[in-house]
Amino acid sequence: MAQTVLGSVSLGYQLLWNQLRQISGVQLFIGTDDTSHLDATHLLKVLGELWPEQAPRLLLSVQSPRLLSDMLAHAPIDSPWIAVDDQQLRDPSMAQRVHQAHQRGLQLIWRGEPGLRPNAAMAPCFLRSMVTLTADEALAGLRVSLRKHSGTESAQAGRVKSPVLAGQIYESVASRVLIEHCLDEQAAWAVAGWPMEDVLHGYRHQRIQPGHRAIVGLIEAIDADQSVELIEHILSEEPILTYRFLRYANSAGLGLRTEIESLRQGLMVLGYSLLRSWLLEQLPHATSDMNLQPVRTAMVVRARLMEHLLDAGDGDDLRREIYLCGLLSQIDVMLGESLKSALSGFPLPERLISAILSHSGPYAPYLDMAAALESPATHATRLLCDSHQMNHESVNRALLRTLSAVRHHPAKGALLA
Repeated sequence: MAQTVLGSVSLGYQLLWNQLRQISGVQLFIGTDDTSHLDATHLLKVLGELWPEQAPRLLLSVQSPRLLSDMLAHAPIDSPWIAVDDQQLRDPSMAQRVHQAHQRGLQLIWRGEPGLRPNAAMAPCFLRSMVTLTADEALAGLRVSLRKHSGTESAQAGRVKSPVLAGQIYESVASRVLIEHCLDEQAAWAVAGWPMEDVLHGYRHQRIQPGHRAIVGLIEAIDADQSVELIEHILSEEPILTYRFLRYANSAGLGLRTEIESLRQGLMVLGYSLLRSWLLEQLPHATSDMNLQPVRTAMVVRARLMEHLLDAGDGDDLRREIYLCGLLSQIDVMLGESLKSALSGFPLPERLISAILSHSGPYAPYLDMAAALESPATHATRLLCDSHQMNHESVNRALLRTLSAVRHHPAKGALLA
């Protein structure tokens, strides 16, 4: 079989988050082995076909200088954003390509090492900069934020100014406070990645509760007598609520004779009335912490990706099962306990448990691949494809279908008041 353009590249991704803690863009890492010529125009055409207009903004980080140069030379002006590393600009021919691409109307993003900014000659060529703060710059930003919150900003404003500029993208931001400074105080366009560890560290002495919007959305859907498919979908996008529901459905207090192994089974057995009562019990304790939303969303994206990787066809039960495998594979970070402890006593299918706890069984390759794709290390994903005998093009198409379909559906109604 002839090698296709999508089968000739290795992909990875990083999510870009806006002030609402929603996905504003996707950074797609594109790696090649650079041993054969790849048609940049054809690749961009395929990406365009798989990336609808309503999808998040797409930012291409091309790891091959040769492919990047070809993209800059031949990409149509309606192409996705293209990132160019400052180090690549040291090559005069690459710098010239950037100038020419800018003159043609391409939207380019500058990216550099910590502390660097685009020089005066190149800066006009770029729509935005993708910046990594140094330790001193991060400290300066935190000091400005502290003064704003303490009410001493005006007295100290002349001494320390924030290095964070409006409209730019900031990556490798390691703290929750600095994220809030970038997005909420300085109007950064987005942050790349999310400081999951620091956000969750703030909950080390308390249980993380389900999201308020998810519970409200479910109650509204039940009151509107929506389909079980929609209710299952809303429930499945809230990891903590999914976990608790399965625990609740299998609790001794309900006295069910059947073990509940999936959300659909639980919804069908318990019914809307019992579900609504249980949700109302959860509502007073629900959290509205927006900083938890990227953590939840990233877990859901992994689960959706596993669905597409398996390509279960008409097998709805199989699709639900592997989705649940992806969702629960990171539930330990939300619960603050080990995966073994979190999943103990759960009547879940053995193939699901084996994939999560021991990386074995039929689902393990899909979980390994989904986790590997959450990285710029595209060479590792290619090796994983080879070791698991997974088709490179199929994996890349699954990733693009997943990322381009990410949407945000906030709950509406009086319960939000």
